[in-house]
Amino acid sequence: MLSTPRRIFALLLLLTGLGACSLPEPANAPPADMGNFRLGYNVVLAKEPVIGPLSRTADEGSWQAAIKEAIDKRFGGYEGDKLYHLGINVEAYVLARAGIPLIISPKSALIINVTVWDDAAGKKLNEKPKQLTVLESLSDKTVIGSGLTQSKEQQQLNLATNAARAVQEWLLKNPQWFGLGEEGAAAPPAAGDALPGAAPTDPPVN
Repeated sequence: MLSTPRRIFALLLLLTGLGACSLPEPANAPPADMGNFRLGYNVVLAKEPVIGPLSRTADEGSWQAAIKEAIDKRFGGYEGDKLYHLGINVEAYVLARAGIPLIISPKSALIINVTVWDDAAGKKLNEKPKQLTVLESLSDKTVIGSGLTQSKEQQQLNLATNAARAVQEWLLKNPQWFGLGEEGAAAPPAAGDALPGAAPTDPPVN
């Protein structure tokens, strides 16, 4: 459960993103080099997140399903020789309601905390969860406000996809975790098809 200061901070972050959008990922981008990475547990929680202003509401199960699918899609194709577990907690979100085009056009946004576990070492790679703020992608369906053109489920899918992208971009800023040199972080991120991994021992927690 978020403390009052964290709730205020999360709301302020969401408010700063309401008038902005994320640029879409280039089509047919080559997969990023993830070194020895192979996805183990993919744990998503969304217990009592802050719900920002002008937002639709979504239950924990829908956030879990959307983000887990996006993470599996982006990371499931990597076949490195070490297992890494991802623990993701939804801290806050806005799923924009319908506004007034050109006057009030709220945008969707998402704040997540991410923890990475090295299965072989049996420890977290980041002691403090990494907080990422994610905005919906700019398109002809979001430029006038996604609340007018998209369902709640479509908004969640958009944000979940961008969340998985943001997670990978952050991971690649720490190439040493995956046996990479600094050059390993330069390749653009891309999705992969989900593949089953070996069964890890313990699930990650934030």
